[in-house]
Amino acid sequence: MANKANKKSQGGATIALNKKAKHDFFIEDRYEAGIALQGWEVKSLREGRVQIKESYVTIKDNEAFLFGAHIVPLSTASSHIHPDPTRTRKLLLHRSELNKLIGLVERKGYTLVPTALYWKKGMAKLEIGIAKGKKMHDKRASDKDRDWKREKERLFKHS
Repeated sequence: MANKANKKSQGGATIALNKKAKHDFFIEDRYEAGIALQGWEVKSLREGRVQIKESYVTIKDNEAFLFGAHIVPLSTASSHIHPDPTRTRKLLLHRSELNKLIGLVERKGYTLVPTALYWKKGMAKLEIGIAKGKKMHDKRASDKDRDWKREKERLFKHS
């Protein structure tokens, strides 16, 4: 019985969401990438002490890297390690996925935005969105549509 509970808690548990990404970008496609982490970072992720709101993904030397993700070091971490909370972390993608992302970013002008960080089979995964930036009037229109949908749901619920 305990094994079933452990399996459910490991898969799909969201660590952090980037809600600002949906507000600032049109997200067209999503990819899943692994992250190369150190031991203290994994412990902090298990505590949920991470922020990906201001982070972004860049491609350098045919490899993808996560910049600006803030993982708060735990006070109980080892004393001989001096952690850097905003260090650059390498993303683990298949070569074909990486080639596709490179083509979209360099030729078509897309941006790579981290949208979610979650656990999958005991490993931390980062969801990367391929996005185009929104203009101010696009943001206003999407806010207006969201408010109208909310109001429409209220009207149908009460009648």
